[in-house]
Amino acid sequence: MPKLKTKSGAKKRFSLTASGKVRANQAYKQHGMRKRSQKVIRNQRGTTVLCDADAKIVKKFLPYG
Repeated sequence: MPKLKTKSGAKKRFSLTASGKVRANQAYKQHGMRKRSQKVIRNQRGTTVLCDADAKIVKKFLPYG
């Protein structure tokens, strides 16, 4: 069988934790920060773990992750 290709967009945006969960950057953090409260900006720092339904989709894009 040939090797499966990884989606190049997914490998740039997602990473897997040691326990197999999918880590992603926070959404809504690229622009328009002036209209958001400081609390929202503060809570969107760093990364987040995707929910199970979204993680299942992303894991198909990362076959060897």
